[in-house]
Parts: sequence; C-alpha cells; structure tokens
Amino acid sequence: MLDFNELRELAADVRVFVDVAEDKAEALRAVVAAYDVVLAIFPTEEGMGLHVVKGSEILDKIAKSRTHAIYSHTAIAVPDLEHAEVLKYLTAPVEQRVAA
Repeated sequence: MLDFNELRELAADVRVFVDVAEDKAEALRAVVAAYDVVLAIFPTEEGMGLHVVKGSEILDKIAKSRTHAIYSHTAIAVPDLEHAEVLKYLTAPVEQRVAA
C-alpha cells in the first residue's frame, strides 16, 4: 500500500536536491538512476495522481507474486500527467527512446 504522505515528503526532498543543483537536468537524471522505482505525483480533481516513471516491471512482478520485495523508491512532483509522461520518456535509456 502506498503512503501518499510519504510520497509527498520524498517529492519535497527531490525538489530541494534538484533546486540546489547547478545542473538541474543532470540532478533529475541522477535521482531517476539512483532508485529502483520512481513515481511521478501530480494533483488531480480526486486528490493525487501517480505515474510510474521507472520500475513498472518491478511493481508488476510484486503484484503478480504477492510478495513484499524490497526495492528503493522515490517520487517526483510534476504539474500533470503529461509532464509525468514526458519525464518518463526523457529519463528512459537511449535504447528505449529510439525504439519509441
């Protein structure tokens, strides 16, 4: 079960890390590379929306096996789903971007 307050706190930590970085794009890439699962969070009319930026295969495996696997995760706050999808595309390995 996801704890939305934890996700908000993680996103706030990421925001600070990126804000203080000289190269913000590189800082964002470093965050995505450092974690197994990265979720983009954004406001919706229902509350909070989620989009998996990285690690969907890990989450699928956990859901199918019904185990409690250990994985590192973080969240990045974005304004909307469109920005979450762009973030996923821009931080994907080059091979995946070329195939798309």
